[in-house]
Amino acid sequence: MLGFDEDRYRRVVGGAGALRPQIDAIADAVTEAGYDSLFLIGSGGSYAAMWPYEHLVTRTSTLPVRSVIAAELLVADDPRLTGRSVAVFSSLSGTTRETVAALEHCRAKGVTTIALTGDAESPIAAADHVLVNWADDETAGESIDIQLLLLTTALLNRRGEFPEHERLAAELSDLTPLLTRVQQQADPVAADFAARHAQTDYHFLVGAGNLWGFTYNYSMCILEEMQWLRTTRVHGAEFFHGSLELIEEDTSVLLFIGEDESRPLMERVRKFTDNYNRATTVLDTADYALEGISPEFRGLVGPIVVDAITIRFSKHLEAVREHPLTLRRYYRTVEY
Repeated sequence: MLGFDEDRYRRVVGGAGALRPQIDAIADAVTEAGYDSLFLIGSGGSYAAMWPYEHLVTRTSTLPVRSVIAAELLVADDPRLTGRSVAVFSSLSGTTRETVAALEHCRAKGVTTIALTGDAESPIAAADHVLVNWADDETAGESIDIQLLLLTTALLNRRGEFPEHERLAAELSDLTPLLTRVQQQADPVAADFAARHAQTDYHFLVGAGNLWGFTYNYSMCILEEMQWLRTTRVHGAEFFHGSLELIEEDTSVLLFIGEDESRPLMERVRKFTDNYNRATTVLDTADYALEGISPEFRGLVGPIVVDAITIRFSKHLEAVREHPLTLRRYYRTVEY
């Protein structure tokens, strides 16, 4: 497959699953210490990556939870963020300025902090508990999602609200073979998309439920930041409240459809595009076998699956557009 490094992928995906003992130990420690609220903090893609797990906690638990943009927390704070809170941070480089500052802000308030990073020596490793798994920009999604799914279900398990954690964690131990097969299946679809849209400069992305954060992330951090393409991103439940007026017959529409309780919202959007659009690309996790994943967990692993699917889209877009995914005009290039 184009740009696929099997050894690197195994290192990232297998490494994330292998963190389970550390994650369980962290869940035990914070539960024993006691806490009454959970904050999920990041910037950009690392912020959007928190949304599926805010969604999971919200629909599963009575625990107050909030995902928050690091920079906004610094200027607005939150009176519910106290020494009785747990805050989870994510920064692959561990150097994202706003996220590091938010970590320092939380530590000054006595908040228990947990950090996910790819660099054990980075500033974000000053957190109380640190999970380290090397990844690059192309594989960060799988790394972060596997860790966050293990962590949130472990925390919920200790509260008596997710008794299936042990079984789910066992199935997440090494998703490398499964996700490699997902990429192989998605590759021809991605190649066709890239060929058809090599000159397309506007894409409309729709997702819902625990794929809404991914939809936002792929729109902003991949298509906009890494490919300089114009996009619109809208939640499937909000699609019919204004945004549908932008859809024309030849508008490139990407639908991210998962298998959680939000699926009917996206099926309604798909019905609309079937009638009024001829350039819709559907990325539906139900189209993939996902051997080894129990039926009741398929919805939960949706973000990890679309991470793998869209790597193929990104690599083929990079090739046909001759625009490296690493190219930036402004981000970490100029002062702002």
